[in-house]
Amino acid sequence: MRVLAVGAHPDDLELACAGTLALFRKRGDEVFMCHACDGNKGSMDKTSEEIAVIRRQEALDSANIIGAVSLWGGFHDDEVVCDLESRLRMVDVIRQADPEVIITHHPGDYMTDHVNVSRLVFEAAYLASVPLMKTGRPNTDKVPILYYMDTLAGVNFSPSEYVDIADTIDIKIRMMRKMKSQLGWLKAMHNSDAEDYIRTVAKFRGFQAGALFAESFVHRPLYPGGLTVRVLP
Repeated sequence: MRVLAVGAHPDDLELACAGTLALFRKRGDEVFMCHACDGNKGSMDKTSEEIAVIRRQEALDSANIIGAVSLWGGFHDDEVVCDLESRLRMVDVIRQADPEVIITHHPGDYMTDHVNVSRLVFEAAYLASVPLMKTGRPNTDKVPILYYMDTLAGVNFSPSEYVDIADTIDIKIRMMRKMKSQLGWLKAMHNSDAEDYIRTVAKFRGFQAGALFAESFVHRPLYPGGLTVRVLP
């Protein structure tokens, strides 16, 4: 399969679903990791231009660990809005990856970029297959299966599916460590140690699922497919 994961910022996918993405790659699936925003607001001591360059490289380095393709959605941090231009940008992202499966933010997550990226992905997932929806890329020939990944600390999130990541949690942490610029940011903004956060959430979700470590998801049903089969690893 071709799998597209869309996070608002570089590090969102690493925190929420990188263990599952690593499992997709292990079984031979193609994985595309898109951060919608360039990360240009995520620093206490760098300019927007400087931190955007740093975070783009960090995203590339993280994706390279599992052999995924890293994409950028063309937005700046804190500037994702739900308008026609933004919707067409997301349609182009989906057409570029041409996925059978998409993973993105839950619509009840904690900040505006996450919520609006979630909505844009939902809107674009169907529209990417519409031939007369003209963008810079040709339409896809299918409507992908859509999953929402866990929210920050699991707030406002009730999982419908779990993935056992006991075999890939160390890979997930290695991917997060590539986000060096954000390790201090997360501590300063949220008083959160990234590695401890990953292990704590994965342990809790694993407890719910009867596994040592797990990631959790909600399936968003979209006509016409994905209702009779499990596609998560």
